Amino acid sequence: MIVCIAEKPSVARDIARIIGATTQRDGYMEGNGYQVTWTYGHLCTLKEPGDYTEAWKPWALTQLPMIPPRFGIKLIPQEHITKQFAIIEKLMQQADGIVNCGDAGQEGELIQRWVMQKAQAKCPVKRLWISSMTDEAIREGFSSLKDQQDYQPLYMAGMSRAIGDWLLGMNATRLYTLKYGQNRQVLSIGRVQTPTLALIVNRQKEIDNFKPEPYWVLATVYRDTTFTATKGKFTKKEEGEEAFKMIEGKPFTITKVEKKEGKEQPPQLYDLTSLQVDCNKKFGFSAEQTLNLIQSLYEHKLTTYPRVDTQYLSDDIYAKCPQTMNGLFQVKFSGVAPYADIIRPIGGKPLKKSKRVFDTSKVTDHHAIIPTGIIPQGLSDAERKVYDLVARRFIAVFLPDCKFSTTTVLGVVEGQGAGNKEQGARGKEQEEAIEFKATGKEILDPGWRVSLPTKSGGDKGLNESEGSKEETTVLPHFTKGENGPHKPTLTEKMTTPPPYYTEATLLRAMETAGKFVEDEELRAAMKENGIGRPSSRASIIETLFKRRYIQRDKKRLVATETGMELIDLIREELLKSCELTGIWEKKLRDIEHQKYDAQQFINELKAQVTAIVNDVMSDPSNRRVTVLPEQPKKTKKTK
Repeated sequence: MIVCIAEKPSVARDIARIIGATTQRDGYMEGNGYQVTWTYGHLCTLKEPGDYTEAWKPWALTQLPMIPPRFGIKLIPQEHITKQFAIIEKLMQQADGIVNCGDAGQEGELIQRWVMQKAQAKCPVKRLWISSMTDEAIREGFSSLKDQQDYQPLYMAGMSRAIGDWLLGMNATRLYTLKYGQNRQVLSIGRVQTPTLALIVNRQKEIDNFKPEPYWVLATVYRDTTFTATKGKFTKKEEGEEAFKMIEGKPFTITKVEKKEGKEQPPQLYDLTSLQVDCNKKFGFSAEQTLNLIQSLYEHKLTTYPRVDTQYLSDDIYAKCPQTMNGLFQVKFSGVAPYADIIRPIGGKPLKKSKRVFDTSKVTDHHAIIPTGIIPQGLSDAERKVYDLVARRFIAVFLPDCKFSTTTVLGVVEGQGAGNKEQGARGKEQEEAIEFKATGKEILDPGWRVSLPTKSGGDKGLNESEGSKEETTVLPHFTKGENGPHKPTLTEKMTTPPPYYTEATLLRAMETAGKFVEDEELRAAMKENGIGRPSSRASIIETLFKRRYIQRDKKRLVATETGMELIDLIREELLKSCELTGIWEKKLRDIEHQKYDAQQFINELKAQVTAIVNDVMSDPSNRRVTVLPEQPKKTKKTK
């Protein structure tokens, strides 16, 4: 009998149906030589300190650092888990072979490997590795099962991550709680959590310490078009007023009209982070909410595997894209086919194949998130919004570039001092001519932009998909040499602090180890040194909320007093540096790709944790954090 183990009951039912295991048993399904069972996500976890020795049960500074000679796993002590594991253990010990059907990623590999270890499975193990849950994908996956050993590096990376998080989290949390938490405030420290909090705190300090300064902008309106002085900002009001007086009442002359045509490529396909960013910007969804929604779409076979950090497809997917496009053509929501008109112009023709979309070298375990082509039914409003983004982005990459023209118009106003007195002459006139500029963009052929949802109240602006505020502006026709009256203005403005993080901008900062990067290709190159995995960033942000280190102020993420104090307490750069944490993340990826040794990573962390403990223990100060009051329990409101 072959035992197949999936990550949740719904996935197990789909697999069982495809392979013919149709008889329902207690905790599994059986038939056609297969038994299909399931976990509920994690059934096992690393042992807690007190499981290794009684001395580590109480929290005590004298017992730090806690470094087990050998890490072990244990069953999570919950009744439904204990019951299901007993069924799995019995099936595996009697099995002729096992098929690991866990989610095809690092976490999925770890979950099932730990269960097999705990069950002491001895038989050969194969791996089902698929990127979507469609019937076709499951059949294809079972026809080409992989050897479990092929995924040993993936498991080693997952195991190293778990051990690394245990070493740092368990030791640093006890250390800081006992040293600075007044024995009443738990100070949770984490390998990814703490650098993420540091990002928010450091940004907040920039904002709090920012001192606004005034500046003045000289502009003028000519033929209902606003032109801004190219000289830039005036830091002194007197200078701005002097320039204003020089041009007041003098004619405005157009000196240059330049029109350039350009192209804008379609945006790249979604990875998890870019999808979370767009959902936060457009719909206000949290990172965790978006992850849950796209996971649901995946489990309903509507989109591909979501926990990905690539925006590319492997070349072999190209042949399947026409079928996917045909499915999207037939999609209807409330009787309306939202994609049919967009797809129709490219229907019946070979789809465009771009290196920005299809590049096998940029795909490791899974490709970008795309629709499967299965027609959705019964989606919630939130699921439909996420599905719509994924579908439109997929269609967009096969459409032509957007063609636009950029018009730049320069004009001058000759200053009042021009030509005055003998020394004025031509040189003085040139010095006192003040130049102005206006720019405008006009879309000549929308190309891929027809795939964007229509905005009420106007056309879509360029770069709208990335949240840009730049809108299409068409200038009137200007001719070089023309001149006429104008209306100058001198406007006082104030310098502004950097913006608070939102979940969208925080996700981008985590992805690029705290560096602000707009360029898509450069951002992709920096992902290897980002902090956290795409699939874990949402839970890290939620953990900061639960620990009451941060709170929401509308869309803004604001650090609490405790969050601010905790980062101020931490002198060890290792604990709060995005770059150093990014280097750890790179090493974990290298373990996965067999470029770095897992044992070396763990040994380095052991040494680092020991150094941190010794450093904090020797702190002679009497620093303490503010103890937060207990949160009142929520009571149900009666109508």
